[in-house]
Amino acid sequence: MIMKEYPIQAEGSCQYARLCTYIWEQSPELAWKERPLILMCPGGGYTMTSDREADPIAMHFLEQGYHVAILRYSVEPAVYPTALLEAAASMKLIWEHSREWHVDTSRIILQGCSAGGHLAASLGVFWKEAWLAEKTGVSSEQLKPAGMILCYPVITSGAFAHRGSFEALLKGEYTEELLERNSLEKQVTKDTPPTFLWHTYTDDTVPVENSLLLIQAMKTYEIPVEFHMYPVGGHGLATCDEAAVNEDHYGIQKECQSWLPLVKTWLKNLTKK
Repeated sequence: MIMKEYPIQAEGSCQYARLCTYIWEQSPELAWKERPLILMCPGGGYTMTSDREADPIAMHFLEQGYHVAILRYSVEPAVYPTALLEAAASMKLIWEHSREWHVDTSRIILQGCSAGGHLAASLGVFWKEAWLAEKTGVSSEQLKPAGMILCYPVITSGAFAHRGSFEALLKGEYTEELLERNSLEKQVTKDTPPTFLWHTYTDDTVPVENSLLLIQAMKTYEIPVEFHMYPVGGHGLATCDEAAVNEDHYGIQKECQSWLPLVKTWLKNLTKK
């Protein structure tokens, strides 16, 4: 395994912004020639990037044979679109190293939890916009994800919004125009990629309606979605087991642990050739 950090800098980036890569080494003993890559965006309300939603989840993807890259994106006082530009810059870096890392660039999947889900989904709905490719210095095709894995994501800026995420993301530019722009259920197009999505019915931080609104928008365009709504569980559960439990012993939710084997099957079907 080759582990390395790369600085990621875009307009407005904080100095710490970086991409942490976990790349399988090529070996004649292994059948893999090129591997899909999961680009991860941990949550944290655009005020931090959660460790609980980084390595513990990454280990599951690595175990399945995927390369993983974790984006430690800029949070407040950085404002929109800095984190989105960093996600795009991460795609650029992955493409630049694709031969060296043996990445199948047609199978790059975005993953995000909570506000990180908002960031991943932002790239998922905006990847084809010319301004994003122009600012990143790539073609739109190099920003195109093969799919998205969204865990209890922040999606809407409307009635069911997690207000703290949008206040941190927009700060002094907290305008109706930018709120509308970042209400992602309103930005879905036919080019939005297939998505795996899970949420809990009892999430008291980011209401499940965030996922439901996104699903409704994607259904309009007949975009494939696999959705799992668990009847119990709070917010920020990550792997839902001991690997991501916090100091207060929060994070174990046995009823939700099935999302990992379910997403394993979804990924296998999505990335098979």
